[in-house]
Amino acid sequence: MGNPFGFMEYQRKEPLCSSVKERIGNYNEFHTPLSQKEQKMQGERCMNCGVPFCQSGMMIGGMISGCPLNNLVPEWNYLVSIGAWKQAYERLKLTNNFPEFTSRVCPALCEKACTCGVNGEPVTTRANEYSIIEQAYSEGYARPQPPKVRTGKKIAVIGSGPSGLAVADQLNKRGHTVTVYERSDRVGGLLMYGIPNMKLEKHVVNRKIDIMKAEGITFITNTDVGKDISAEDILKQYDRVILACGASNPRDIAVKGREANGIYFAVDFLKSTTKALLDNTEDYISAKDKNVIVIGGGDTGNDCVGTCVRHGAKSIMQLEMMPKLPETRAENNPWPEYPRVFKTDYGQEEAAEVYGNDPRVYQTTVKEFLADENNNLTGAVLVKVKFEGGKIVQVENSEYTVNADLVLIAAGFLGSESYISQAFDIQTDKRSNIFTEKNSHKTSRDKIYTAGDVHIGQSLVVRAIREGRDCAKEVDFDLMGYTNL
Repeated sequence: MGNPFGFMEYQRKEPLCSSVKERIGNYNEFHTPLSQKEQKMQGERCMNCGVPFCQSGMMIGGMISGCPLNNLVPEWNYLVSIGAWKQAYERLKLTNNFPEFTSRVCPALCEKACTCGVNGEPVTTRANEYSIIEQAYSEGYARPQPPKVRTGKKIAVIGSGPSGLAVADQLNKRGHTVTVYERSDRVGGLLMYGIPNMKLEKHVVNRKIDIMKAEGITFITNTDVGKDISAEDILKQYDRVILACGASNPRDIAVKGREANGIYFAVDFLKSTTKALLDNTEDYISAKDKNVIVIGGGDTGNDCVGTCVRHGAKSIMQLEMMPKLPETRAENNPWPEYPRVFKTDYGQEEAAEVYGNDPRVYQTTVKEFLADENNNLTGAVLVKVKFEGGKIVQVENSEYTVNADLVLIAAGFLGSESYISQAFDIQTDKRSNIFTEKNSHKTSRDKIYTAGDVHIGQSLVVRAIREGRDCAKEVDFDLMGYTNL
């Protein structure tokens, strides 16, 4: 601890955020980092707790508390506070393969479990992490470091999202020869096409991919394993295969009128915008001048709201089936549990300023979609819902109709697409995730492992990275008889 009184002397100060009017005119990231001097002060706020819950990654009350990667938070907060940026980077990289991603898109579970936050404001750990990694790139010590010795073992990773990249990065560092297959036209999976550019600019993803290529990893795009190339061909070519395909099977809304034109899954909508931005085209699902309904209140729903604001939507309504959360922790949600409290994310903040009201409507869902004679969406019948006997039921006589030209379904994911497990002839669980024994990443078939959302279901980028790291350790031990990962 550089300054034992730092948490009392300095107030929490976050990176500066562009005004709504300024940032909705483009798709760029909109936070300006603090100066190094200011960031060092924020590092001094870390208390170096005797029990640092920030790095625990424990399940408490059915939710994760602290960092799933067990990041050495107090250590690199201290190093930031004394300006030892390179040493901070080395400590950060011990546990996190991709701080350039997590420092932008992680919900900062570490900060939710920060002791400073019990009676005040938590340490700006995510902003400190951002400063560490960006300093590493600017100073050149985040450069490629290929392994000096190769083991002769060949590994295929199917999927290039955060878990696939993490497992590939770890096994390549160990000296195995790794090839990553991606069915899309660009590497990154969720990072590339699932997260909007204003949260994670794609040059940041490409910057890291270029380093991984320089370190010896091969990436093959536009190749859908199980369709373009058979599973058996993959198994013949490689010593081990890792399925990291993500939870790419979106949950649908089964109501009357679902087949109307103008209803899309959120992931397809977000991808179309990002791809058009990268390809410099106008070929995307547009919300311009449309009445939009976003179904789902999570991060993906918020990303749809923010994207629709930038498109120039006429109006935006975001439906949430759950009640509005309390402003502060309830008695049954004590620290260091993850706080179940009301928050307003960037998209909702933007919509509120542009349209004059928060777009969220609580305890409401769609009962029916309405369409014209050409089957083009014109509206939706909404209905209030409530919890009764542990189930969600519709409230009688609560229906009302709203105009809608575009509906985006952001209701989560059911698991992996079935053709993957069928192609490799492996078992899945009742949620269609790839089955493994508890605390294992080995599938029901020899030589095949799995990691990430395809294994544990839809989750966070930081958990996907942890999945990849744990899977790599297991695969390495299987191949070598021991592991130092």
